[in-house]
Amino acid sequence: MRGQRSATLDDVARAAGVSRATASRVITGQGPASARSRDRVTQAVTKLGYVPDAAARALASRSGTRLAIAVIGATAAILDDPYVGRVLTTAAHIAAEREVGVSLHWVPLGASLATLASSHNLGGLVVVNPTQPALHTVPKAMRGRTAAIGVGTKDVPSFDVDNGSGTDGVVRHLVNTGRQRIAMVTGPSWLPCVDRARDAYHQIMRDSGRETRVVSGDFTATRGAAAAMEIMTRWPDTDAVFALSDLTALGVLDGLHAQGIRIPADVAVAGFDDIAFACLSRPALTTSTHPVEEIAAAAARAVLDRGNTDRTTFFPSTLVVRESA
Repeated sequence: MRGQRSATLDDVARAAGVSRATASRVITGQGPASARSRDRVTQAVTKLGYVPDAAARALASRSGTRLAIAVIGATAAILDDPYVGRVLTTAAHIAAEREVGVSLHWVPLGASLATLASSHNLGGLVVVNPTQPALHTVPKAMRGRTAAIGVGTKDVPSFDVDNGSGTDGVVRHLVNTGRQRIAMVTGPSWLPCVDRARDAYHQIMRDSGRETRVVSGDFTATRGAAAAMEIMTRWPDTDAVFALSDLTALGVLDGLHAQGIRIPADVAVAGFDDIAFACLSRPALTTSTHPVEEIAAAAARAVLDRGNTDRTTFFPSTLVVRESA
């Protein structure tokens, strides 16, 4: 009806028979409330058609109305990576539950995060592909509202896949299935998380008495195809290739096929991430899981709910054996 007053938080509290503070905690999902109070408030919200004013709530709590996803990369093409899309979609779902918007930003490698982190109405910041120098540029006022998907700092909690143990599982599988000369295609050298995986590979090679064969990668299929040519030119007796991303591994498959190399009869191939296309390649790709959605959700909740403040939270990676290895 025209002119009808919209229900307020006070109206919900009165209808539910609880305090205004309790009603607010239930609606925002921040703070304790009994199951009985939650049921009453939920029923009152439904009955009254209450719609929270996100802007007013943000101003009252000084929490902002926008969650920024900052992706560090050498070029803006990094935003086209399916991994970034998965992070953004998950963060958007978490933010929507809290009536907060989401924005996506490319941050050039070596650039400061200060300007973005100080922007108007910013409620929180999630940094993807973080570097230590970049995280150190986050203003002090945002330190409690910033999280990293990757390696963090003492002031910025981080959430990441345990790619060290994941790499260990994949490479040990190659060793245990009889592969003798295993090459690795890494990720970008500027990413600290790449070091964990490379170290795990080197350790297994040393433990098993095998030589290391490492070429650089950038998490793209194009580089994977070029890496396959480089590996087989430098070490033609290679019988397995592990790539630190499935996109790179798919490129390796393509590059090996182009050289007439049979997979896995001549060379086994394995990746990391278990993306949707991994099981659709021919042969289907052996890989290790990367729970991107769980990681992104944890990072977004830590920022928006002031939740997990542990310095580092690792999520496990599990070997998935398919036909390619």
